[in-house]
Amino acid sequence: MAAQIPSVKNEEQYEALRDKGYSKEKSARIANTPDSGEKGGKAEKYEERTKEELYQQAQKVGIDGRSKMSKKELIKALRNN
Repeated sequence: MAAQIPSVKNEEQYEALRDKGYSKEKSARIANTPDSGEKGGKAEKYEERTKEELYQQAQKVGIDGRSKMSKKELIKALRNN
């Protein structure tokens, strides 16, 4: 049985990410994010966020084991996701 290709909203961005070596899942997740191609985000640095905010972000992107992670570990996991 062949793997199903994820549904992608921004096909051009998806293909560019795949060419860079990103997985199908990560490429689709990025390409399906609203405003993902725009620059100039104003997000706080991870170090300035609370552990709860980092936990919620980790939950949003599906990081396993987040409930047992320290703030420092959450930051590392989010940066490597």
